[in-house]
Amino acid sequence: MQKIIIVGSGGHGAELNDYLKYNEKISGIKEFEIIGFLDDNPANYANYKFHSPLIGGVRDHIVRSDVKYLMGIANLTYRKLFVERYTKDGAEFISLIHQTAYISDSATTGTGVVIGPMVNLGPNSVIGDHTMLNSRCSMGHDTNIGKFNFISPNVCFSGFTEIGDENLFGINSATIPCIKVGNRNKIMAGMVLDKNVGDDEVVFYRFKEKIIAVPK
Repeated sequence: MQKIIIVGSGGHGAELNDYLKYNEKISGIKEFEIIGFLDDNPANYANYKFHSPLIGGVRDHIVRSDVKYLMGIANLTYRKLFVERYTKDGAEFISLIHQTAYISDSATTGTGVVIGPMVNLGPNSVIGDHTMLNSRCSMGHDTNIGKFNFISPNVCFSGFTEIGDENLFGINSATIPCIKVGNRNKIMAGMVLDKNVGDDEVVFYRFKEKIIAVPK
């Protein structure tokens, strides 16, 4: 049984804790033992009913070689910062796939990837290192996603979508087929991308056309 430390004890850390418990319940196999959480704000830890203790802060933690790590910080800036810092000090991050996710045999996932409940990964889809796919995401066939992306619940990427690194996709956002998105963008909730996006952009349509069909 592999011992792990979850980095972050806020909402995302609590979700990972639940994923691990669910997987154990369904499989009947206790693959991981959570020996503790790291968080610089103890109030985060106090918000949730964890069975494992808070064992220290994130910033002052000394990486251990006898455990593996699971990244539970959702904020992309800090997620990348501490993954890179810990990895430099010898930490090994694991991936976590919820038991209810569907993963095509031809899909590939990198290191430190988290795949939530009811996610669908289509044929030939590629998910880069430390990308988070939240619950009920659907990644179409031949979708290619880079590193350190945070994909919120219910996001749908159509076939042949290409996503760079460090992007945030808000809940219920989507792409039409063959869309390309660069790096460090924020795609706000509910946006449907029908054009390519470059780098460092915020995609938000303040006004949307509303058509009401009135039967004769």
